[in-house]
Amino acid sequence: MADAGCELLENTVSRAAMTYNAFAHLRYFYRLIKRIKLYLKTNTVDLVVVCDSPAFNLPLAKAAKKLRLPTLFYVAPQLWAWAPWRIAKLRKYCDKLCCILPFERNWFASRGVDTTFVGNPLFDELVPTASATARRKYADFNADNAIIAIMPGSRTAEIRSLWQPMQQAAAALRQKHRNIKFTVVAVDEATRQILEATRLENFKCTFDIGSVYQTACKSDLTLVASGSATLQVAAAGCPMVVMYNSSRLLWHLIGRWLITTKYLSLVNILAQRRLVPELMPHFGSVKSVAGTAQKLLNSPERLSRTSAELLKLTEPLAGGNAAKLVANIAIEMLANNPKTG
Repeated sequence: MADAGCELLENTVSRAAMTYNAFAHLRYFYRLIKRIKLYLKTNTVDLVVVCDSPAFNLPLAKAAKKLRLPTLFYVAPQLWAWAPWRIAKLRKYCDKLCCILPFERNWFASRGVDTTFVGNPLFDELVPTASATARRKYADFNADNAIIAIMPGSRTAEIRSLWQPMQQAAAALRQKHRNIKFTVVAVDEATRQILEATRLENFKCTFDIGSVYQTACKSDLTLVASGSATLQVAAAGCPMVVMYNSSRLLWHLIGRWLITTKYLSLVNILAQRRLVPELMPHFGSVKSVAGTAQKLLNSPERLSRTSAELLKLTEPLAGGNAAKLVANIAIEMLANNPKTG
């Protein structure tokens, strides 16, 4: 956004966190919300565009509504997964919702929210490769020569909790398959350096920078942190083991009661069945991760079938231009705003 010419009031990337892990940042975000509310009051604003997080964005949308500022939600907050009681606030404070998952349109629209499915922005620039389809037959697959991608996520908390068990699971697999190769995806060079600095002794791997889809296209299996990256892996037709870790105590006290969906990974939520293994949370159990991956490696038929199903699953997400559609909706909202139209 900065490269595109946006003036940043605050860079919150380093504070990114999922579910109840965000509790550690409550004070920071409370102060930031107060700053943004003051900015809205003291500056000329024609349209407020917020993204995802209901805990952070609903207070801002409420403030915008009080100031009679139109508000566009781009990327729907996952109220269908947890905190569905917030739908009343979203309906009240959101003028337009642009969702990126196909089933979300009916879910939100049926609850009175003006909703448009715009496609998934992760797919806007994906260029399908021949390897995403041609090599997904696994006819000559040999687990001893498997190529496995490791994607520990982009958030600091994810990397801290997933990187080590992912390496340990990979090491366990290599004990059985000496020629197995591992490629680790880092979102940027700074993240690569962190991963390199915390790499376990004797764990051999190569690094790719920001190439989730491309790396998945070249891999037979992926160990991936839960999140949007799973959709890019699915678009490459690459079978995966989805991981997320947390405190066992916090999960049983809070997490398991907050989350209302039967499945937790985006791939399985879209499929409405357990299409890929999800170890969420896995509580640091390296044995379960390695064992789950090994079962997949032992079954070329399952790998081939899963690959075909993943490619089919992601077809509705591709072929659009989410960024352009949302930009057009924003322009239309500005045109309909008496102050700017």
